Amino acid sequence: MNENLNVEQNNTSIKKAVKKVNIEQESSNLLTNNVIIEGFEPYFIDTNFSLYLGDCLSLLKRIPDNSINVIFADPPYFLSGGGITCSSGKMVSVNKASWDTQMHIQEIHSFNKDWLSECQRILKKDGTIWISGTFHNIYSVGLGLQELGYKILNNITWYKSNPPPNLSCRYFTHSTETILWASKNKKSKHYFNYAFMKELNNGKQMRDVWEFPVINKKEKIHGKHPTQKPKKLLERIILASSEEGDVILDPFNGSGTTGIAANELKRKYIGIDITEEYLDITIKRFNNIQHSFL
Repeated sequence: MNENLNVEQNNTSIKKAVKKVNIEQESSNLLTNNVIIEGFEPYFIDTNFSLYLGDCLSLLKRIPDNSINVIFADPPYFLSGGGITCSSGKMVSVNKASWDTQMHIQEIHSFNKDWLSECQRILKKDGTIWISGTFHNIYSVGLGLQELGYKILNNITWYKSNPPPNLSCRYFTHSTETILWASKNKKSKHYFNYAFMKELNNGKQMRDVWEFPVINKKEKIHGKHPTQKPKKLLERIILASSEEGDVILDPFNGSGTTGIAANELKRKYIGIDITEEYLDITIKRFNNIQHSFL
């Protein structure tokens, strides 16, 4: 592809950013421990990092207006209906979990508009939201963004350099995923770290096709999540749209990749998930990183 990045240089730039964060973490006074949701007991809390167990809609309603800088959301794909896919060379079910079961399109769209509406309320006036998804749900999300008055900034195509094969041989291999980036409304003056994104792309303007491999085994050593995203993908999103000390929220925390990336890059984090098992994986990942700094 014409947009292939120089992977080695990109990784070096990210590592430099993370290393700089690690060195300054103890001495920095930028961050304060205010990433809590009033009225709810955190499932886990540490400096600038908190996790909540529960339904995202209930918890989002308790977050104050205009308080979040950036939201990353990877909502259910609603594709769990008995199909098959390939994982590590083996045929497996596409069923993710009870939270991903198929629903009527009108129910799906209503659900998407509900959580998107709450996210719009809690975003700061110049805040932005990123939503990842496949064709199973992303078109409903895009329509919901438009109906609620968000301004869609970019339609990012994540090109997976090592996608699993299509076992049915009746379709093209699914090798991309869509990530929508939107600001709170059409008047928002969103933050974009244009210069650093250009630097990552060898001095050229970064395009909206991003190439990253699917998740590797090393990122799943503390437990597996069926739709876990690569940390490098979240690092780029966070570096592109936020500054140190900003508050990042993920209403579908999963195994916590957003939070791990946010913590390493010196952002505050709030993660919400309805599944205790996934929050436990997040805690293991978080503790592992904290110990590695010692």
